[in-house]
Amino acid sequence: MRTNRLEAISDGVLAIIITIMVLELKVPTGHHLSDLIHTTGVGLLTYLLSFLYVGIYWNNHHHMFHLVRRVSGAALWANLALLFCLSLLPFTTAWLSESHYDRTPVIVYGLNLLAAAVAYLILQTTIIRQEGDESPLRQAVGSDVKAKVSNGLLLAGVLSAVAITPNGHVGVWIALACYIGVAIIWIIPDRRIDRLVHQHEA
Repeated sequence: MRTNRLEAISDGVLAIIITIMVLELKVPTGHHLSDLIHTTGVGLLTYLLSFLYVGIYWNNHHHMFHLVRRVSGAALWANLALLFCLSLLPFTTAWLSESHYDRTPVIVYGLNLLAAAVAYLILQTTIIRQEGDESPLRQAVGSDVKAKVSNGLLLAGVLSAVAITPNGHVGVWIALACYIGVAIIWIIPDRRIDRLVHQHEA
């Protein structure tokens, strides 16, 4: 089957996720910059991080399906698994913000990010198996070093929050640094994939 409906539902779900997250931001009680920082500051920073992740997934998803002509039933379910993981982001983002980066919410947020990364990898692998090793997507992905590094960082972040100074904040700040680092890695566009997308469209 063609990819149109899969892309449509994915775009819709991701748009709703972003909308829900921004609605969770608290409106300042006062009218000064200090009121904004005190009331919304932490939530705004957390929203920004989660927004970047959703944007990264939308960008990669968009590029991936430019290289795919048809999808199987397995790919549809793998895509739904990815959307399920991403749909939890408004909840874990809100909990992270309201706790002011307490240890347990930081761990849960990291697990959410890791689950989404694994779900995306499963979707990608499912499509490559369907289309074969000579497919444009397989050529674009290559050895997928970027994904391996980012997944390793997410796992390291979660483990840091779990194992390092459980009663302190060192492990938490290491975890947050790992989550931010992964976002920075993926903000930088992969020119090889862009080039293959243009070649495939031509």
